[in-house]
Parts: sequence; C-alpha cells; structure tokens
Amino acid sequence: MDGLGEELRGELLRPGDPNYDERRAVWNGMIDRRPALIVRAMGASDVIATVNFAREQNVLLAVRGGGHNIAGNAVCDDGVMLDLSAMRSVRVDPAEQTARVESGATLGDFDHEAQAFGLATPTGINSTTGVAGLTLGGGFGWLTRRYGLTVDNLRSVDIVTADGELRHASEAENPDLFWGIRGGGGNFGVVTSFEFDLHEVGPEILSGPIVYAGDDARAVIRHVRDFNQDAPDECAVWVVLRAAPPLPFLPEDVHGIGVVLVVTFYAGDMDEGREVLAPLREYGDPIADAVGPHQYAAFQQSFDPLLTEGARNYWKSHNFSDLSDDAIDTAIEYAADLPSPLSEIFFGQLGGEMARVPSDATAYPHRDAEYAMNVHTRWEDPAMDDECLAWSREFFDAMAPYATGGVYVNFISEDEGEEGLAYAANRDRLAEVKADSDPTNLFRMNQNVEPAR
Repeated sequence: MDGLGEELRGELLRPGDPNYDERRAVWNGMIDRRPALIVRAMGASDVIATVNFAREQNVLLAVRGGGHNIAGNAVCDDGVMLDLSAMRSVRVDPAEQTARVESGATLGDFDHEAQAFGLATPTGINSTTGVAGLTLGGGFGWLTRRYGLTVDNLRSVDIVTADGELRHASEAENPDLFWGIRGGGGNFGVVTSFEFDLHEVGPEILSGPIVYAGDDARAVIRHVRDFNQDAPDECAVWVVLRAAPPLPFLPEDVHGIGVVLVVTFYAGDMDEGREVLAPLREYGDPIADAVGPHQYAAFQQSFDPLLTEGARNYWKSHNFSDLSDDAIDTAIEYAADLPSPLSEIFFGQLGGEMARVPSDATAYPHRDAEYAMNVHTRWEDPAMDDECLAWSREFFDAMAPYATGGVYVNFISEDEGEEGLAYAANRDRLAEVKADSDPTNLFRMNQNVEPAR
C-alpha cells in the first residue's frame, strides 16, 4: 500500500484517515461500505497505478465516477475504491463542435462549458448525474428524440483496461471495445475521458411542466400518449406521478397531494414549439402551467432539489413499446399508494433518432423502446426499507406484462438478475469483448458481464 501511495499524484485514504468517511459516502444513502483503500485519482497515471495494484494484489476494485451510482457499485467492502470525482475537466472545441470530458464530471459541469457556446449533447435530466456512468449505460434525456442517445454522440474514449494499459477506442481504433463501451456499463475498464459530438441547443429552449390533479391522471396520460404518437423529434414529453412537491409555481394547498406532471421540452424554434405544444397546454383543467422559455442549463437543474444526496433510494425500470390503457391504469393504481412522499413513477418518452440506430450497432440494445419507466422509490427512515422495497418489487412485477422485457441498466439497484434484461440480445457479444479486454473479470463491481472464456 505504501508503494501505491508513492506512485500517486492524488490522495490515498485508509480507514481512520481524515475525510475517509466523506469520500466513501455515495449519493444513495442505503449504501454503507468500507473500502480498505480509497484512491482519489487526479489523472490517467493514478488510474493505471490503481488498476495494476488491484490486479497484482488480487483485491476487489470498485470505480466511482462523478454522480449517483444508484446500485452502490462505486464502493466496496475491504477492497479498493477508485474515486474519479476530482477529474472534472471539460474542454469544448466550438469550431469542431466536440467536447473532451473527464470521467469525474457531472452533467452540470458539461452543460456549463458547452452552453457557453450554445452547444450540448444528449445526456440525462439531472445536473448532478455523472457523465461517465450515464454514458456507459447508454444515456437518455430531453434531447434523445432529436439527437439520439448519449452513446450515439460518443466519438471516442481513453480507457485503462485490466492489464493497466491506456487505450484509445473509437470506430477506427479498438472498434470492438468501443462497441462494448457504448451501453455495456463499466465492464471493460476505467474510462478516463470521453469525446462527444455537440449540437446547437439553446441557450434558451421551450420547456416546463403542466400539473394536473391526480384524479385526472387516467385521461391526462392517455391524452399525452396519443399526442406523442405524432410528435416531432424536437419534442419530448414525459409523465411523472407523485405527490406535489413544494415548487414555487404550485399553490401551497396542493403540496403533498397526488398529482400528474406533464413535463414538456421542445428543442427547436420557439414559435414552432408553442404551436406544437398547444394541444397539451389547452387540454383539461391544470393546476398550473409553467411552460415557457427557459435556459437549457437551468432546466437541466430544475429537478435537482428532488434528488439531493443522502436519502435512501431503490429503483426499478421497464421499457415499453406503447403505453396501453391497462399499463396506465396499473401505474395509476400504484401511484395512489406510493410508500413515501419522495417517491415517484415517471415515463420518459424515447423514440425518434434513437430508434433509427440498429439494435446491434452499439451495446445498448433497446432501440424499440418508446418509453422508459423509472420506479423511483425514495425515503429517509431506515425503518421503511422493507416496506419501500416490497412496494417497488410488487409494482415492477405488476407492470411486466405490458413491457418489452428490457430494462435500462443505469436504473438497476441491486443484483437480481436484471442485467440479462438490460443487455438482452447483445449479451453474448459483450461476453466476447469482455474476454478480450478483462479475461479475469477484474471489473466486476457493475451490472456484470462474465468473460465468454
């Protein structure tokens, strides 16, 4: 361990050291693990030294990016935790419309730099999400229908593989490895930087929620579903079922009451967007309509207050090719009995450009999904663990008959066999890539793919 410390430019922490408990804590408050060592890397050389140490000493290695890591695989008991969160550089080339992003950066870091030039790439919907974890799992958000998944906009990566070598992977160089990285999670090494294509977005876009009473949810969601069938790629409309949060545009007397939020986003001409969204804004009797011009980077942060670190979180997900009436009714039934005021169910609209990419072009296989559902169960009292987990699993099972059978790998909370659903038909090829890049399965603290041989 002393030898490792001498090789590092970054920080080496052991139990009992100052900041040890702070560094081992992750976003999900359910995760409480104690690594034997924490390496806070400052660059690729620190990553190489840590990977070599873990391989040579045959100890468990966990890799932490810059964000959430709902499953808690970013930290392990007794092994080595490689913390990349200090590596947050974002370098934008506005002429080439590309960005080079280090693996500890968050979406907020990325947006801050790219939006200085009116540029963005499709990422997620919460600014505290880590770029690395989101990208390795596929990555979707408000821009996905127009510009595809995050991995569809990935040009190349620098990655430290299990043998301690720093490799460059792209369509032209190490193409099989590059294929696996785009949706195969952290199975193939430690990515130290990502190169993305950027697109002209904003800085002002048309977006915002329309909020209805929970009693109107059935009719509202069916209306949104029908609207989405013919919506242009510039438009993304998501539905959220939850108790009304204390947002400033909501009357105080509805705070804590069951509502349905229709969250709109239009990435195009503002006047065209108003015309496109008019059928949604003119429908029914909403409690509030907060649709309007917003700064793109600010809208990316609008849900951050609902996803602060430290709470207990457990997620489940399904993909859907369509939201049938029965699926909608089932979701509404369970939304009426959410186990905590912080919990929610959302349906994120996909399709568009994402669906035009063949399912085997990248490791992310779920190109037929028109919606991704996140069962986002969130609470603060550990005494509620059993109740909240049971509700989540029961709802997940109840929605399965209406789903495609696929799940989003970044929404898996624990090892329950769902990784097979996440990788689907691409799993065998992933196992071959794994055998080439990590034959001993050093990188197994993830939604794991075992080497083929």
